[in-house]
Amino acid sequence: MTAHTPPADHVRLTLAEVHALTRDTLLAAGLGEAHAAAIARSITRAQADECHSHGLYRLLGYVSSVRSGKAARDATPVLTRTTPVVLEVDAGGGFAPLAIETGVPALIEAAKTYGIAALAIHDCYHFSALWADIEPAVEAGLAAWCFTVGQCCVAPAGGTTPLLGTNPIAFGWPGPPGQPFIFDFATSAAARGEVELKRRAGEPLPQGWAVSPDGRPTTDPAAALAGALLPFGGHKGSALSLMVELIAGPLIGDLTSRQAKAVENGDAGPPLGGELFIALDPAVFGRETLETRLAGAQELFALAKAQPGVRLPAERRYAARARSAEGVWIPARLLAEIAALTTRAAGSES
Repeated sequence: MTAHTPPADHVRLTLAEVHALTRDTLLAAGLGEAHAAAIARSITRAQADECHSHGLYRLLGYVSSVRSGKAARDATPVLTRTTPVVLEVDAGGGFAPLAIETGVPALIEAAKTYGIAALAIHDCYHFSALWADIEPAVEAGLAAWCFTVGQCCVAPAGGTTPLLGTNPIAFGWPGPPGQPFIFDFATSAAARGEVELKRRAGEPLPQGWAVSPDGRPTTDPAAALAGALLPFGGHKGSALSLMVELIAGPLIGDLTSRQAKAVENGDAGPPLGGELFIALDPAVFGRETLETRLAGAQELFALAKAQPGVRLPAERRYAARARSAEGVWIPARLLAEIAALTTRAAGSES
């Protein structure tokens, strides 16, 4: 799909239009200006990279959580320093993007000063792409990780009952400006958003993604959402998911995905929880110069790409990002749903 080959039943928007649509829709729903602007930046970045599960589609859930009263509309994130290298942001029950924008610059400064730093985001509703959360730190020359729990919809390996979140992990390594080595992935076989998009499109799931409520393997997205998603790689993905539960939950004093589910109101928006960032400055390590070590990393990437069929993480997103300068294609059905949100908001105020 390119800007020159329109998909059926899609409409092309510029990135500026995506940003404005997101911001205006959230403001119409009653969200505060600072939060609406931060979410608009987050959604626009995802849409530019053709990360459809975290682009404009997420606007439906954001608005739902604003209207239900679950997420605070005007919470001001508060940054504190537990130690010089341990930072915390209390999101105050608001959406995560503004809290992340509050904390990450301080994380970068601390890691650059002391060589290592950690940032915990507390009491937030996280709904964005995790790679976007760490990209500013990676672009600043840091190696960085990020972890958060997700909606409780994943069964542990061997089980059939939801206990874990989709629990994504992100990692980034500094590289050429604008194109660092960076990735994120759910520890489930697929992110819940991907399953939801399959349901909306009427497409089946691949085998091994999910089980139905009776515990049987299923390729039906609706049955999967009613049943349980499965971890990728069996016990390996399950172990990684449990790790994320621990370090983005009890370690930093936030909820596990199961605990978050217990306080959910069923509005189909993001779950309550926390997020942990860790950043390291490569400049403080090693017996060789930083330039030599970074060159060694680039050599590793080049050797991998020299093998036919190998694609490095983020390369597809960067290619999409370049295409998106000409605009992005959005399903007409989704745009109609978003327009209806604004119409409903206007009608409720009359």
